[in-house]
Amino acid sequence: MPSGAPTGENCLVDMDSKAGDLFSEEAHPTGTGGAGILARLWLPKGLSPSMAKEWIDRRRASIRPWASFVDQRKFSKPRNFGEFCQRVVKNVDTFNSNYTFIFLGLILYCIVSSPMLLIALAVFAGAFYIIHLKSLESKLVVMGKELNLPHQAGLAGAISLPVFWLAGAGAAVFWVLGATLFVIGSHAAFRELEPSDLEELFMEPV
Repeated sequence: MPSGAPTGENCLVDMDSKAGDLFSEEAHPTGTGGAGILARLWLPKGLSPSMAKEWIDRRRASIRPWASFVDQRKFSKPRNFGEFCQRVVKNVDTFNSNYTFIFLGLILYCIVSSPMLLIALAVFAGAFYIIHLKSLESKLVVMGKELNLPHQAGLAGAISLPVFWLAGAGAAVFWVLGATLFVIGSHAAFRELEPSDLEELFMEPV
């Protein structure tokens, strides 16, 4: 056996160190850190899992209690158009994080309930992944311009467009937007303002 081959406990230590390289910050070539080789394989340059986690954490920190959000005792018909506008503006500002998660939930429901849409998204993700890997190997240039990240996503979208068309993605987008506007608009219009919001309205100069 060669003298340099790891044996016994040394072999286990070597395997642990190799596994650690998959998730070490130093292993990431883009400098985003946090996922090592896995991040290099799956994440576009300039993005990292920590960015998405940070965005979700900020939203969760500013979310209002759902019990108060759906409390039926705090709903009433606005007395006039002026009160309607005040409620919509203030409630959108107050419950913006709640509305964001409702929007994301409707998107998730639409995707899960449509197998063809799942296939279309898988085709888009696969095309974008392949294009991005090619861009890491060598610069992709079209008409004298290098394809950056948005251009790569646009190219992947163009490739997967027929599949999205077959999946009825256009109808799904309109459904999500319509459902979002209905749910959020109804809540914002009929949810009574918080006492602190009313105090701010009275204190605003005319």
